[in-house]
Amino acid sequence: MKLKYFFLTFISFYLISCGDVNVFPVETDLKIGELYDENILENNSKIVSEEKNKYLYASINKMKEDILTSPQIKYKSNFVWKLKIMDDDSTVNAFCTPGGYIYVYTGLIKFLESEDQLAGVLGHEIAHADLRHSTSQMTKSLGIKAILFFLGIDGGLFTDIAQNLAGLTFSRDHETQADKYSVLYLSSTQYDPKGVKYFFEKMRKKEGENASIQFLSTHPNPENRMEMIEKYWNELDLDTSAPKKKDNYRHILKLVNQIKK
Repeated sequence: MKLKYFFLTFISFYLISCGDVNVFPVETDLKIGELYDENILENNSKIVSEEKNKYLYASINKMKEDILTSPQIKYKSNFVWKLKIMDDDSTVNAFCTPGGYIYVYTGLIKFLESEDQLAGVLGHEIAHADLRHSTSQMTKSLGIKAILFFLGIDGGLFTDIAQNLAGLTFSRDHETQADKYSVLYLSSTQYDPKGVKYFFEKMRKKEGENASIQFLSTHPNPENRMEMIEKYWNELDLDTSAPKKKDNYRHILKLVNQIKK
């Protein structure tokens, strides 16, 4: 018995001290995302009806599908990649749960100024899910509980994780990685690969005006973020001669301002 507890303690210490370690199988990401989505459906009245706002959903889902064509996305066929729009103008945020459930707030859509910026944010959130940052972070924060799950002892962990997922904060390393992968994903689309950089430039200006930007509460801001994105783009040294699509963001903003309840 003592040996068993020594083993659990040792492994927990190892998880806390190491970098990206993830004891959860990919199926866990799907289950956590599904439970969180069910909880949102049951307890949230802010979800914009897709049936009543087909054109708005079609516009943003088209953007999402374009990003998902990237050959760099590992779990393209494994995760659900479902998108929901949340009717909350006071919240400048978006997030993607494990398993690919994407939530975008109207406050973020109205905060942005171009499809490139929104595509950059979507690419960033898709990266968090595809790189399995949430369950990696949970492995470290849960310690022994994560090991018990790995050993086949659930103990209600699924439900606990799903209920507390919104409060999970990514590490600065994960943020940097998600920024880079957003650039990489968008490089194979007609959107500007530096769209996520333009988002952060706008966000920096608003921070100076003391605007409430919830994005930063769950996405800590690494140092030199915009410089790092620019540097990474230059390192990729990709062909930029392909024509970019005409920006249709005014139409998206019009649809958001006319949401049907």
